[in-house]
Amino acid sequence: MTTESVVFETNIKSLKFLHRGKVRDIYAVGEDKLLVIQSDRLSAFDVIMDDPIPGKGRVLTAMSDFWFRKLGHLVPNHTTGIDPESVVSGEAERAQVRGRAAVVKKFTPLTIEAIVRGYVIGSGWKDYQQTGAICGIALPTGMKEAQKLPQTIFTPSTKAPIGQHDENISFEQAQKAVGAAVARQVRDAAITIYTQAAEYAATRGIIIADTKFEFGTDAAGKVHLIDEILTPDSSRFWPVSQYRTGMSPPSFDKQFVRDWLEKQPWNKKAPAPRLPAEIIAKTAEKYHEALRMLTGAAA
Repeated sequence: MTTESVVFETNIKSLKFLHRGKVRDIYAVGEDKLLVIQSDRLSAFDVIMDDPIPGKGRVLTAMSDFWFRKLGHLVPNHTTGIDPESVVSGEAERAQVRGRAAVVKKFTPLTIEAIVRGYVIGSGWKDYQQTGAICGIALPTGMKEAQKLPQTIFTPSTKAPIGQHDENISFEQAQKAVGAAVARQVRDAAITIYTQAAEYAATRGIIIADTKFEFGTDAAGKVHLIDEILTPDSSRFWPVSQYRTGMSPPSFDKQFVRDWLEKQPWNKKAPAPRLPAEIIAKTAEKYHEALRMLTGAAA
């Protein structure tokens, strides 16, 4: 993999800084738009690692752009098509946004995250083992880890501040949080998007086991798809060639880092252990490989 510049934090002076999340830095573009920059930061167990993953932000941006174009007909989204380099000043700022940013419409984010699951894995597997259900949705007995679900399910969660964990909630709780009509719209849109994306990904040798979407509303209350979509950060990608039930399949995401961290003497609170160069390089390659397989392009 070629050597490339790494962006851990951005410093855009020509725009008003609004927020720095686990991965994204956000700036105001006028009153109704945002500049969203994907850094190379990586978080695991809700802790931001001190070591960035080279090229990660460019991969996330390229993959989101790909999916927004491919699935844009299914639900309105926040994309504008405005070149991020056109809203900042000077080469130093343009270098910080090049290939890793988007100018998007500013919407009011909903207070829930829209999680869609096609397979029983992760927290869903733990829930199933304890209750025979995932987020209150009853499932057949005797299912194995990583087994495909009889049908795709929608399992919303709360949005927790940085450093805290999201909590799975029932659909009824989601209805109370955002209103029954909006909750149904989000559920139906999320399942439709996931289903079409998963069907396409399967033709490219990738299983999308589960994913997380975020939605927002405009001034009129219309629901739009926002944030990143169907990336290795928001989704669990498995190679079809290595898929097996009864185990957690290898994935094209930060699971590689999570697995390494699980073996370290660490309490899952900041500061995290420093990542070895080999782990950083292998994780970067996983992100790039996922992009190449899904889109046929490099970041």
